[in-house]
Amino acid sequence: MQQAQPKENKMGVMPIPKLVITMSLPMMLSMLVQALYNIVDSIFVSRIDEYALTAVSMAFPMQNLMIAVASGTGVGINAFLSRSLGEKKQKEADLAAANGIFLAVVSYIVFAVVGLLFSRPFFEMQMQAQTRVPEIVEYGVQYLSVITLFSFGVFLQITMERLLQSTGRTFFNMITQGIGAITNIILDPILIFGLFGMPKMGVAGAAAATVAGQILAMILGVIFNMKFNTDIHISLKGFRPSRRIIGIIYSVGVPSIIMMAIGSVMTFGFNKILMMFTSTATAVFGVYFKLNSFAFMPVFGLNNGIIPIIAYNYGARNKKRITDAIKISIVIATAVMVAGFLVFQLLPEQLLLLFNASENMLEIGIPALRTISISFLFAGFGIVVGSVFQALGNGVYSLLISLSRQLIVLLPAAYILAKALGLSAVWWSFDIAEIVSLVMSIFLLKKIYKDKVRDL
Repeated sequence: MQQAQPKENKMGVMPIPKLVITMSLPMMLSMLVQALYNIVDSIFVSRIDEYALTAVSMAFPMQNLMIAVASGTGVGINAFLSRSLGEKKQKEADLAAANGIFLAVVSYIVFAVVGLLFSRPFFEMQMQAQTRVPEIVEYGVQYLSVITLFSFGVFLQITMERLLQSTGRTFFNMITQGIGAITNIILDPILIFGLFGMPKMGVAGAAAATVAGQILAMILGVIFNMKFNTDIHISLKGFRPSRRIIGIIYSVGVPSIIMMAIGSVMTFGFNKILMMFTSTATAVFGVYFKLNSFAFMPVFGLNNGIIPIIAYNYGARNKKRITDAIKISIVIATAVMVAGFLVFQLLPEQLLLLFNASENMLEIGIPALRTISISFLFAGFGIVVGSVFQALGNGVYSLLISLSRQLIVLLPAAYILAKALGLSAVWWSFDIAEIVSLVMSIFLLKKIYKDKVRDL
């Protein structure tokens, strides 16, 4: 008797424009909610005082590093699992899921230990001795200790979301991220200011609200995968880590981790440059990172939607569907970034006032937001192209672009401009770095198309 053929996944048959929208829109919306809660978090913290806002801004490199490890590993899981499904290799897909969960748990243990032992040195290293503010260090240690100790929520949340994305079930991600973010927003004022009989926890309350939202999202992600994700079978019974599977996951995941972790190194270095002038400049930089998420987060959501589409169709050797997905994604990403550019150009003062900005903060922040946002015009293309490289199994190209954008070009340019022309010139380093990144992205996209896609 002939064996029944497996049902074709929608990533191989649905029209590309509709597929990109249905896969990406839930992720883009959930990322917008994520951006909202990041901003609300800082808005409430800014009501404590500017030192608290600066401390949370300076905690960003460590938080970003955790997200980089979780998300980068997730990219490796996503690309391998989707490709395995496209090649009809069910056992490989199931092994990818189990080993991905194992890696999330190991990553959590590492960061919990690091947070408990090194939070104080982490903040002290970002400050010049002559500009070190004890209040900022104390606020920072309170915040980061909670974030790292309970980080199992973010690691397993992101892993569960990647498993859902890998099989095209991005709608559930919108629910997990949305509910997690809303939980954070509700708990923020309650725990920071001690409302409804709760203790007044200050900066530690903001951290507690964040991890509570992540843990709830993690629980929902586990439930959705177990009940609704029928394309993979998650079972840890008798599980043993597979060196081969972990190697495949990290072959794409490690470059992606490094690429995202570069943001932590960049922020750490940029904070040190800004602290040569004033802690208020560091607060402005932190506010910028919160605000730019309204433009960047939807594009990252788009990326999360298109990686499994491209990976699946690469496994199925369907060139037209790959190229169509790339083209429509670049158009959408560019449109989003242009909208973000216009908001930053037209409303910088109003944006800063959301964070209880002082006159000094407005004086530094208004030209900073207008200058940095010019880079948005070039960024959408590069972000999408980076996800294309990851989906096609070449995360090294994404790494090369990020290294140039955030370390090789950005930090030296910022330092030179700071020394030569002062604080107001530092912000132009973002525009310089993004233009270099755009040129590299075009070159490497042509190369990977010739090497991997053209002859499919």
